[in-house]
Amino acid sequence: MTDEKPRVIIIPPKPELQQTAAVTKQLRVAAYCRVSTKEEEQASSYEAQCEYYTDKIMSNKEWTMAGIFADEGITGTSTKKRTEFLRMIRQCKQKKIDLILTKSIQRFARNTLDCINYTRILRQLGIGVLFEKENINSLPPDSEFMITMYGAMAQSESESISGNVKWGKKRAMEAGKVSIVYKNLYAYEKGADGKPIPIPAQAEIVQELYTRYLTGASLRELKDWLENGNHPTVAGSTTWSISTVKGILTNEKYCGDVLLQKTFSTDVISKKVVKNTGQLPKYLIQNHHEGIVTREQFQAVQAELARRSALRSDSKQAVTGRSCYTSKYALSDRLVCGECGKLYRRKTRNIKGNIYHEWRCISRLDYGKRYCHDSPTLRELPLQNAILSAINEAMSEKPVLLDRIKSAMSLELLPVQGQAMSLADIERRLAQLNEQFQCLLAEAIDTDDKEACNAQFAEILTEQTALKEQKEEILQSSADADRVCTRMKQAEQAIEDTASTITEWNENAVRQLVERVAVLSSDEVLVRIKSDAEIKQRLEG
Repeated sequence: MTDEKPRVIIIPPKPELQQTAAVTKQLRVAAYCRVSTKEEEQASSYEAQCEYYTDKIMSNKEWTMAGIFADEGITGTSTKKRTEFLRMIRQCKQKKIDLILTKSIQRFARNTLDCINYTRILRQLGIGVLFEKENINSLPPDSEFMITMYGAMAQSESESISGNVKWGKKRAMEAGKVSIVYKNLYAYEKGADGKPIPIPAQAEIVQELYTRYLTGASLRELKDWLENGNHPTVAGSTTWSISTVKGILTNEKYCGDVLLQKTFSTDVISKKVVKNTGQLPKYLIQNHHEGIVTREQFQAVQAELARRSALRSDSKQAVTGRSCYTSKYALSDRLVCGECGKLYRRKTRNIKGNIYHEWRCISRLDYGKRYCHDSPTLRELPLQNAILSAINEAMSEKPVLLDRIKSAMSLELLPVQGQAMSLADIERRLAQLNEQFQCLLAEAIDTDDKEACNAQFAEILTEQTALKEQKEEILQSSADADRVCTRMKQAEQAIEDTASTITEWNENAVRQLVERVAVLSSDEVLVRIKSDAEIKQRLEG
């Protein structure tokens, strides 16, 4: 044991290590900039932002450049398509960035939820976002209140702008103003008056497509005909897609009309474009320009398309498991196996030179007796005669049959159970919530209770989202109801047009009157009429 006092010896740092420590203290700073459109003026703004942030970061001795992330010509209401923004977030998660500079909350995100979510993610990583215009650093916990407030204001601005744009488009459509994208329109070019004029050679192709389809050609056959004839697409390719062929057959412009608002954007945030199935009004401008086919031809093709696409059956042979075999057969989606519940398929057999048409269970055809053991094979003629007998029995009392069909189909028109609010109620409540939102924004600036305001903002936004979803459900239900009404009118007309006794097989009458035919045995079927009446019928012959 020594009595000497402990000595402290200072070992000086190595100069090169001191320099390294100084470097590591520098913040790796990235910048995010964005312009909303690809216009020339905005493009120059985009370049100016990049230059500004490069100079700002490089001139600060405490910062080192971590990259300039810039999205050009992309909307800020959602981050889904902002590739550079998402790349920046990935690099933050990889610990390659310490600080992000951006002009404003509006440039960072116009979606309040996105703005809060991403600043929270970055705060957990220890990464702050400096919003220059608002002079806010997202790292302090109390910054979230101001970010929420400014983010909500930016979102409100986006919704207001979107509303103005939609209003302008609506007025233009009501006035019959049409804007046509000619680069995607086959067989037409822009005329001197701004309206479409037919291109003679391509117009003949369109006429031929309509004629061939009405005489029985399939979409694939039309595709093959176009390719075998080396007919170029509107883009100049000799390879056609079935969807392109169908697009020509379903485009009302080929009969001289223009239908506006076929699709619409659901909201300013997601920018999701959906098909307009009745949620919003459509605007049909008839005789807008010279048609290539007659309106009667166009309507006939639409009816044929609907007829062919209506009938589908489960099949092992189809890639998707769903296959349309013969849309001209009403039984293709009505004749089912009484044992396994699968549909029957029409087959043609040649026995000693004699051609027979028969129907067999798809499960039995695809898998043998593995899943369906005793399903019988039915000859077509006796089967049709049995179904006709059942229809004639039901048709013996037309008024009763009609009332039953109306009653059965009207059940589909009943309102959804548990639906407490009407569409008008939802609209009124949304207006109230918007008013509350604006008042809260005005109060939030001077309040000291930031947590309470944040909670109220969240509550309002949550209820608005739920109400908008409920609104979409009601609109969809309304569209479904319209389709049911149409089907009801078709069924009524079919009954009125059908004689009391049907002597020959009628595909249209079967489609309108018969809901299902169950095969009970080799000599008996159960025919279910759409009135809910079920008639057992024996097969003879």
